[in-house]
Amino acid sequence: MRPQMLLPFFLATAAFAQNSADPKQRALASAKQSAVTLELDLPYANNENPKQALDLYLPNKPTNNKPLPVIAFIHGGGWVNGDRIGYSAACIQMARTGDYAAVGVGYRLSKEASWPAQIHDCKAAIRWIRGHAKEYNLDPDRIVVWGSSAGGHLSSLLGTSGGVKELEGSLGAFPSLSSRVHCVVNLCGPQDFAQALMFDPKNQPIFKDDAVSGLLGGPAPDNSDIAKAASPITYITPDDPPFITFHGTADQRVAYRHAETLHAALQKACVPTLLIPITGGGHSSVSHPDVKKRAEPFVAKYLRGIDSTIDISPIEALPARAF
Repeated sequence: MRPQMLLPFFLATAAFAQNSADPKQRALASAKQSAVTLELDLPYANNENPKQALDLYLPNKPTNNKPLPVIAFIHGGGWVNGDRIGYSAACIQMARTGDYAAVGVGYRLSKEASWPAQIHDCKAAIRWIRGHAKEYNLDPDRIVVWGSSAGGHLSSLLGTSGGVKELEGSLGAFPSLSSRVHCVVNLCGPQDFAQALMFDPKNQPIFKDDAVSGLLGGPAPDNSDIAKAASPITYITPDDPPFITFHGTADQRVAYRHAETLHAALQKACVPTLLIPITGGGHSSVSHPDVKKRAEPFVAKYLRGIDSTIDISPIEALPARAF
């Protein structure tokens, strides 16, 4: 297989966005070729902030007439970079199956707004999906979130903080609707800001982390209350939705111990959880094609009731040159 074909299903259009003078027009053209209707820049917060908007991908020929389950993709970028259009390839690939609607979720970045703006935005986007379910034939009771790195953090937090009032916010036209989701695909997301994301060669924590400081308003040890409030593990309860986590064991940007911490806490609360290590993999190792192959049946199981055995054996990381 050629290296370029190993670009991640869920991250592929990061390069796409950089290489196109107009990534939105390219996404529209790709969607049209794939028999997918794409509606861009739909505001979910009743304002014109371009970050507080989402992109909706609908199959032109759904598998059946039933309301479509929804996969909401949340982009990464250290809470300071990234854009939802970077998930257009992922959204198109899922919508063109006819089995799902897909949504690319935007949110305010840390240079624009401080925590908890990011989770307030994501929850408002989930409520927008529910509020427009009849209009677009979406199933409000079958929503999954899928994200990598910072997007994995926000996806995990959506999974664990359903009903947590202080994280709901009041954005958008549907503040009374639930922001709960029905399963979570977490790719190398930070889970506990009491732990450093990075460690030095002597395994000592590195708390000088611009991305975390930008999100929390300063280093985590100096902002312990905010760090706890922003950590998905803080809110785990037995009624949380099922999780599947993929994480490189040699990730130097978000240490593998974050995946282990989340998995153990979910197990303790008797929440269905799967942890699939990517052996020897770094932060980008979640772009391994087997991640998509393993995550898809997980999503189908919990959104479409298709029972299947999900392979939880470790995935061998691909050579660095493959990415």
